[in-house]
Amino acid sequence: MTLARFDEPVARPLWLITLADLSLLLLGFFVFLQAARSIDEARMVDGVRQAFGGDTSEPAMAAMPVDLAIVGGFASGSALVSGSVTDIARWLDDAARDPRTTVTLTGVTGSASDVDPRTGSRDILAIDRARAVAAQLVASGAIDPARLRIGAAATGTRGHVALTIGFTGSLAEERP
Repeated sequence: MTLARFDEPVARPLWLITLADLSLLLLGFFVFLQAARSIDEARMVDGVRQAFGGDTSEPAMAAMPVDLAIVGGFASGSALVSGSVTDIARWLDDAARDPRTTVTLTGVTGSASDVDPRTGSRDILAIDRARAVAAQLVASGAIDPARLRIGAAATGTRGHVALTIGFTGSLAEERP
């Protein structure tokens, strides 16, 4: 068996092809940098959400959740926090150390009889629970009130308040 040899000379030197590839990549990189200067982040995020079938009614710069804690122990129909929030305050001290995070408190009601005694509303009770936990956290000095958000009311199997640490990507003072 013999191997065939190509005796024809190469049309271009290999280094020239490599240099042309590198030049085109570099040109593409600079075009990308120039285009990235004029990108409206909110429109871009909405476009990606829409392309993947996400909810575009939500604000474009919503916090991305990174950690979660639960405050439980609520009696049925009550928004009073049964214990101390010192464990949650310690958790917040560590988890929300970065000033680019916000804490969203979402009140949750349990059974169908777990309603606000004055109005009969589950949503009002859930929001009151979130506000009660927020008040205790602010009073204990665990977090700056400007970084707290009260989320929408929710229903579940038991009454509690869910605290979600969310990364916003910018300092709270910079957001509109």
